[in-house]
Amino acid sequence: MQDEGHEPHKKGGRLSNVILGGQDGLVSILGLLLGLSAATRSARIVIAGGLATIIAETLSMAAVAYTSRMADRDHYVAERLREEQEVRDVPLTERQEIVDIYRAKGFSGKLLDDIVNHITADHELWINTMMKEELDLLPVDKHDVYIYSLTVGLSTLAGALLPLIPYFFLSVHLALFGSVSLSVVILAVVGVYKAISTLGNPIKSAVQMVLIGIGAAIAGYLIGLLFKT
Repeated sequence: MQDEGHEPHKKGGRLSNVILGGQDGLVSILGLLLGLSAATRSARIVIAGGLATIIAETLSMAAVAYTSRMADRDHYVAERLREEQEVRDVPLTERQEIVDIYRAKGFSGKLLDDIVNHITADHELWINTMMKEELDLLPVDKHDVYIYSLTVGLSTLAGALLPLIPYFFLSVHLALFGSVSLSVVILAVVGVYKAISTLGNPIKSAVQMVLIGIGAAIAGYLIGLLFKT
C-alpha cells in the first residue's frame, strides 16, 4: 500500500519540473528574440531564428532531463547491489548499522531490538531500509524517467513559444514590446504560483522571476545592437 504522504512530494516534484523547463525556455528565447529584434527589422528572420532555437532548446532540455534521471537510476541500482553484497558478506556489521540508525532516532531497549529483528528478518525490507536510511536513496522507476523528461521538454517548449507569438502578428518593433510585456506577466504569475505552492513570499518570488527574465532580455538586446544592420 502506497504511503499517502508521498503524493505531495510528487506534486511538488512535478511543479518544479514545469517551472524548470518553462522558465528556462522562456528566458532563453526572450534573450534571443530581443537580440534578433535589435539586429534586424525582418520578422521572418526573428521567427526563423526563434523556432530553430526553440526546437534545439526543447530537445536539449528533454535529453538532459533523461540522462540525469537515468544516471540517478543507475546510481541507485549500483548502490543497491553493493548493499546486497554487504548484507551477505558482513551481516553482523550491516545489522549493527540498522541498530545505530534507529538508536539515533530515539529508540532503545526491547523496542529497538524488536525493530531491528523485524527489519533484518526480511531481506528485501533490510536492503530497502539501508538504501533509504543510510544512503538517502530512493528507487527511480523508468516510467518516471520518461515522464520527467517529457514534462521538462514540453514545459520548455511552451515557455519558449509564448514570447515568440507577437512576432507572428506585429512588426518587429511592436512585437519586441509585446514579447517583453507578455513574458513579464507570465514570469510574475509563475513566481506568484510558485510561492503559493511552496509557502513562499509571492511578491518576492514574482520579482525574482521577472528580474531573471528581464536580465536575459537586456543582455540579448545589447548583443543584438552590436550586429544591427
